[in-house]
Amino acid sequence: MKRILSVLLFAMLMNSCAEKKIPYTSYNEYPTPTKANLWLSYNKESTTFRLWSPTADKIKLHVYKEGGAGLSLETHQLEIDQDGIWSIIIKGDLHGKYYTYQVMIDGEWLEETPGIYAQAVGVNGKRAMVLDFDTTNPKGWEQDHGPAITTPNEAIIYELHIRDMTIHPESGSSMPGKYLGLVEKGTKGPQNIATGIDHIKEMGITHVHLLPTYDHYAINEAKLDSAQYNWGYDPQNYNIPEGSFSSNPYKAEVRIKEFKQMVKSFHDNGIGVILDVVYNHTGRTENSNFNLESPGYYYRHWENGKLSDASACGNETASDRAMMRKYILESVAYWAKEYHLDGFRFDLMGIHDITTMNEVVETVKKVNPNIFVYGEGWTAADSPLPVDQRALKKNVTQMPKITAFSDDIRDGLKGSVFDEESTGFVSGAKDTEESVKFGIVGAIQHPQIDYSVINYSKAPWANEPWQSMSYVSCHDNHTIYDKLKISRQDASEEQIIAMGKLANAVVMTSQGTAFMHAGAEMLRHKKGEHNSYNLPDEINQIDWNWKVTNENVVEYYKNLIKLRKAHPAFRMTNATDVQNNLEFKTVENGLISYQISNHANGDSWKNVYVIYNAQSKPIDYKIIGEWQLAVIADSFDQEGSKTISESVTVPALSMLIAFQK
Repeated sequence: MKRILSVLLFAMLMNSCAEKKIPYTSYNEYPTPTKANLWLSYNKESTTFRLWSPTADKIKLHVYKEGGAGLSLETHQLEIDQDGIWSIIIKGDLHGKYYTYQVMIDGEWLEETPGIYAQAVGVNGKRAMVLDFDTTNPKGWEQDHGPAITTPNEAIIYELHIRDMTIHPESGSSMPGKYLGLVEKGTKGPQNIATGIDHIKEMGITHVHLLPTYDHYAINEAKLDSAQYNWGYDPQNYNIPEGSFSSNPYKAEVRIKEFKQMVKSFHDNGIGVILDVVYNHTGRTENSNFNLESPGYYYRHWENGKLSDASACGNETASDRAMMRKYILESVAYWAKEYHLDGFRFDLMGIHDITTMNEVVETVKKVNPNIFVYGEGWTAADSPLPVDQRALKKNVTQMPKITAFSDDIRDGLKGSVFDEESTGFVSGAKDTEESVKFGIVGAIQHPQIDYSVINYSKAPWANEPWQSMSYVSCHDNHTIYDKLKISRQDASEEQIIAMGKLANAVVMTSQGTAFMHAGAEMLRHKKGEHNSYNLPDEINQIDWNWKVTNENVVEYYKNLIKLRKAHPAFRMTNATDVQNNLEFKTVENGLISYQISNHANGDSWKNVYVIYNAQSKPIDYKIIGEWQLAVIADSFDQEGSKTISESVTVPALSMLIAFQK
């Protein structure tokens, strides 16, 4: 009898503790079950729902028939364990049913939430759905895989927004602005030109970089017949494709099936898929899904309790906190595994801590060793996270498997993004050569670079050349064409075009990882707008007439990409090879030349000579020995049928490449 009473007393005590909330004095006191499974667990017999909320009073689970409207079919109470995890097992096959959680904090019920680990949602992401994911896989999905690469600088990255590529009336797409429209084969534009995926393949692109394509707040998926546009840097549900790019945002499974089909179609064409991810902040703060589960925990704060805002978007997440780090790691692994992604681009990567970013790479490479990770090595504002812990560009040497964007070469080539009238190497600025040289070698240590005069970095920040992302334009700021038009209003159209071509010629022959903005190859412009994140299609779309009008420019870019892919000397895999084989020859205002020697990186060419003439006039350049001419201005001849010696005339605003067998 005494033993029975003892057992009953112990059970009552445990129930009392479970119901009584522990008065934590800081987020650091929260239990952090980093090994626990917090994802939905589904099978035909039952579904397990879980949510981590150590400060909750109660949590309810609402089950719905529809993903957008209608009253709940049933409501259940979750139970908590000692790690702050609330859970419930519901018997029966719930495939196709929608659900939400509702958390009570300090006696008040918060808004309903699909939960941060939701994997499928209905219209506008308000309700999650229980889904048998095997039903979402396209035919042949088990054998699907992207391109294999050894180092990231083998990739030719093409940054695009899904809507931009197909929304123009002359894109030829039967599904404009949609996942499947982007990979629709055989689409034709004006004068029968290839558009969409056929154009991307025709250019020789190896990897497409998709602007944020997970579920975001800005677009009302219930009103897709109205004019709406957004880049998507306002995260809502991190583990689910955006519904506005699907054929039916009301059915949770449709966006998943179509995203997977898009990925497979790219893979079938030899093209990898990179997802732009924004784990550094959420689109909303007070009623974000994070705060509707465990208020405050997932965000950083200043000592006075005020939210910090290194994103300049209202908040910043706390990657250095155990459960946020767990979330980021599991989220990227989920995308890599479930959606077969080939890379991740981290927005404002400098907000995250170094440890998390290193663990991100290790985590995704276990899923797919060909995956690579890159990001913006800066923040938009200050953060409580100490500078020496931030995943900043200057700390890339502590992140040996990560690539960061090089604003050094970007602004060195065309002028500062913060001053629209400033110029760079290709547009006539003086004393930009060292910044460009720094970009050419991939931000590594090189004996011929004077680091004291580089525009932003006063020391090498990359261990290996592929850790530096070479680029001159992206979705942010002006297109390269607009930037040059605005900063050089005195220049002719012919000169503006030549400057832009030379800028990307430097990118494509630099040792870093090559990145280009979709449409640069056809002189894309945004009518001078520098921040088009929510501007209409008229500003953001790819106008396929540009490809016809600028046919010669498109051809130039094709040849640049073909050259880079054919000659590994332009993408050496390690710093030692660059230091030993790349020697700068002549450097003066508007002129940089260098030689790559010794069949570098196994190149068929023994020696390669590169000259960038950014001057507005031709130059006579003295050259020692006999060389075969491969590139001069718009002319490409990789066979080198013409021999040059003693001196060569390099046209204004152009690149020359010669080689010796």
